[in-house]
Amino acid sequence: MPADLAVIGLSPYGLPLAQAAVAAGIPTVGYATGPEAGSLSPAELRRMLAKGFRQATDPSGLGRVRTAVICAPTPRGADGGLDLAQVEAAARTLAERLRPHTTVILESPVHPGTTEEFLRPLLEKGSGLRAGRDFHLAYSPSRVDLGNRDFTPGNTPKVIGGLTPACTESAAAFYARLTDKVVRARGLREAETVQLLETNFRHVNIALVNEMAVLCHDLGVDLWDVIRCAETKPFGFQAFRPGPGVGGHGVPQDLTNTPGRTLRMVELAQQVNSRMPRYVVQRAAALLNEHGKSARGARVLLLGITYKADLADLQGTPAQELAIQLMELGASVSYHDPHVASWSVLGRPVPRADSLYEAAADADLTILLQQHRTYDMQGLSVKAQLLLDTRGATPTGAAHRL
Repeated sequence: MPADLAVIGLSPYGLPLAQAAVAAGIPTVGYATGPEAGSLSPAELRRMLAKGFRQATDPSGLGRVRTAVICAPTPRGADGGLDLAQVEAAARTLAERLRPHTTVILESPVHPGTTEEFLRPLLEKGSGLRAGRDFHLAYSPSRVDLGNRDFTPGNTPKVIGGLTPACTESAAAFYARLTDKVVRARGLREAETVQLLETNFRHVNIALVNEMAVLCHDLGVDLWDVIRCAETKPFGFQAFRPGPGVGGHGVPQDLTNTPGRTLRMVELAQQVNSRMPRYVVQRAAALLNEHGKSARGARVLLLGITYKADLADLQGTPAQELAIQLMELGASVSYHDPHVASWSVLGRPVPRADSLYEAAADADLTILLQQHRTYDMQGLSVKAQLLLDTRGATPTGAAHRL
């Protein structure tokens, strides 16, 4: 059966789209643009294959679809901006096979103007077709929240912005097959800027509550109780919670590598969030000192090293920087994570604890970095010699909380 949809880039953005499409009965082909960070379990892959999904290594099939969605990753580059290398590779591969009347949609996180100024010329030059006349071109910000069981592609509204009104309608018709609600932006740049605002909103608010965590510790105030009370306000407030840093695939965009354009608030938020691993290490060293121990030679157990709870994804995890700094202080670091079988830091394997409670009892200090569902924090707080909880997961008084 020929595919109706091509998902180009089987990243954490592309795989959920492919899964939603095959669940909706859309024959889908997936094409990787590089070393992909997304992954499927064997059971998930079998279910998708049974419903019409196929993973292609030959790009020839990309020219026989009605809709092609580019979901290539755009990590932070050496200059601090977004690296569009995989988007470019995807565009060139698609352009050579692009046929008239195809709808091309970009979902990768990009700066405003990228779809028209970067992607469009690549597609037109490689295909000899003209966007808005021979094929449709649109942008739709990815709204994937990995591991979220409440909000799925089916009940999450999809924003669409096209090069022309006809492009918008063509993209909207496609997404209407996947989601209950389609929201039409005025154009490409508006849709791209939605992604910019949504990503930066998260990073700025996490930075605010991270600063509050430092302040409240200095003041002797229970931040977690402050948040509990503040979130009862029914308007003008949304609760965010502090942590040891910010990871994941949504890179904050301050536009500092774009001449004449910057978002100072986002730049400051990045500085605040990037300092959190060091702050947690400082708190850990101080806690050890208070109990007559030095960080040098201390046995430190890290619990939950993924960037998000209940996922096996290490993308941008603050555990990496935190482990490095603990090692620089001379601590002996081990970890436990039910989702990560092995972990290396600076090219050296970090010992993995097999028995959680025995490891916590043996460690001089246990640091909770990610609260996986399998962790019984009440039990761990009893077993651990010292427990530093960066997620507010333990009962008040049961551990030292961030």
